[in-house]
Amino acid sequence: MTWLDGVAGVAMLAWLYLLLFHDRFWRCTERLAPPVDPSAAAWPAIAAVVPARNEEETIVAVLDGLVAQDYPGALSILLVDDHSTDQTRSRAQALTARAGNRHGLTIVSGEPLPPGWAGKLWALHHGIAEATRARPETEFYFLTDADIVHSPDTLRALVGKAAAEGCDLVSLMAKLHCSTAWERLLIPAFVFFFQMLYPFPGANDPRRSTAAAAGGCVLIRRTLLEQIGGIAAIRAALIDDCALGKAIKASGGRLWVGLADNTRSLRVYRDLSPIWMMVARSAFTQLRYSVLILLGTILGMLLVFLAPPLLVLAGALHAASTTTLLVAGAAWLLMSAAYLPTLRYYRQPAALALSLPLAALFYLGMTLDSARRHWWGSGSRWKGRDYGRHHAPI
Repeated sequence: MTWLDGVAGVAMLAWLYLLLFHDRFWRCTERLAPPVDPSAAAWPAIAAVVPARNEEETIVAVLDGLVAQDYPGALSILLVDDHSTDQTRSRAQALTARAGNRHGLTIVSGEPLPPGWAGKLWALHHGIAEATRARPETEFYFLTDADIVHSPDTLRALVGKAAAEGCDLVSLMAKLHCSTAWERLLIPAFVFFFQMLYPFPGANDPRRSTAAAAGGCVLIRRTLLEQIGGIAAIRAALIDDCALGKAIKASGGRLWVGLADNTRSLRVYRDLSPIWMMVARSAFTQLRYSVLILLGTILGMLLVFLAPPLLVLAGALHAASTTTLLVAGAAWLLMSAAYLPTLRYYRQPAALALSLPLAALFYLGMTLDSARRHWWGSGSRWKGRDYGRHHAPI
């Protein structure tokens, strides 16, 4: 047995473990049930809060989707204009005038960003306070991004899930845009890796410590949010959604997170740069700014994702034994099989399953760039703001 045989064997064992014992994250089975009948439940008062900073291209569609919600209970919608320098506010105001008083759609201006806060979280903090002041009877907050559009029954389905299972937080990972070449290579892989890091079945099990959420669509119970200290409890978190899920679960709350079928992101990634920045701004934060965890991540990515295709190539060129070729090929097939449900979810061809090692190589590069930015003191830049080293891991 050669050392190459050992590497191939480790890769195959890793994929057997991921397929069989890692909460079966890869199956993409965590989906929201159809909404309950409007007459079948008591409908709590909801305040939808939308932080928006320079979202002129998407804001009208987003607000249209919220105004069109067929929610039977009391619903108010509050847009926090987070110092936009484009036409976000004027376009939202035009929609407000057209929508009339439906769901009490209002716009407020964000306050200056204090030190130690992430911009989105400060806008949410301000928006929640304003929504509560206007509607003291609010029982749940519906926190949603300004590039996410919801089908009319989304809120009813979220509330139904919370009521049926006693959840304090219900969250959907919006279906990301996936039609450009870079999106096809990297977006399904992003969702696959996210679920591998935060297996949804484990997060949804109240007996497990795993916690996750997806920040673009979060329904959260007011009492639990207040119990953890409000948004201020995670004020510096760059990975704010998972930080919120972790805080809720640690406080004894119950959460559910899943993939969305009818909640969509409108953000289009036409080239590599915006996807790279989306990941690089927080990847090293995910690793808790630890060199040891970074080194372990590099080794793990090389062994689990890159070694199998490289060893298959080596075997094909007679630079490795037949045993290495067969075991590495089996590992690559297991990897591809695990990736297939995510590709089906995004309606991508099955042949793309073989491209997961290439996508992993790009994500490894983004992670290394994230560490470089941290060490060089540049932090990350997002929505025209620079976030330095003071921002906390989850």
